[in-house]
Amino acid sequence: MLVVGFPAGAFQANCYLLAPGPGAECVIVDPGQDAAGRIGDAVREHGLLPIGMLATHGHFDHVGSAAAVGDEHGLPLRLHPADTGLLEDRVRVDPLSEGVLELAGLSITVESVPGHTAGSVQFRLETPEGGRLVLTGDTLFAGSVGRTDRPGGNAGELTHSLLTKVMTLSDEVVVLPGHGASTTIGRERSANPFLLGV
Repeated sequence: MLVVGFPAGAFQANCYLLAPGPGAECVIVDPGQDAAGRIGDAVREHGLLPIGMLATHGHFDHVGSAAAVGDEHGLPLRLHPADTGLLEDRVRVDPLSEGVLELAGLSITVESVPGHTAGSVQFRLETPEGGRLVLTGDTLFAGSVGRTDRPGGNAGELTHSLLTKVMTLSDEVVVLPGHGASTTIGRERSANPFLLGV
């Protein structure tokens, strides 16, 4: 499985391209602010064909390039309906709900994890090599958790999401967060100071 990730924009939000391998169809996750050029570079470098565009939540640093990327590749942004009010008008949106998405030869499990925003979701995948990944957006980071002091944030909901959807995952699951470096569930369970109460 091919995972291409890079930070973009003023807030260095991580954008990811997921594909079975080079030369295949791919899914773009979190096409954030100023990410369109880097997405184009990755598509050309690896010979990819984007057929889906997903967002972990609707904040601008994670969806700021959705309109441009969507126009270029003819794709709507799939976003949880609770966050559509955060988008600019010209982004074409399809609703995203919990369940399994079959896209680009990948099975992506979508789970609602409200707290950072009302419509925050995480994406879980298993790789053909036997690894397991979770893209947590701004719910869980290496050494931290999402902030809840912006519109739509709710600290109680974030704690509940972490307790019931994130930290129930196995220790070996690799976390690809919305900002910063990758980590694992086990590392965060043992060392993340914000999870001591969870």
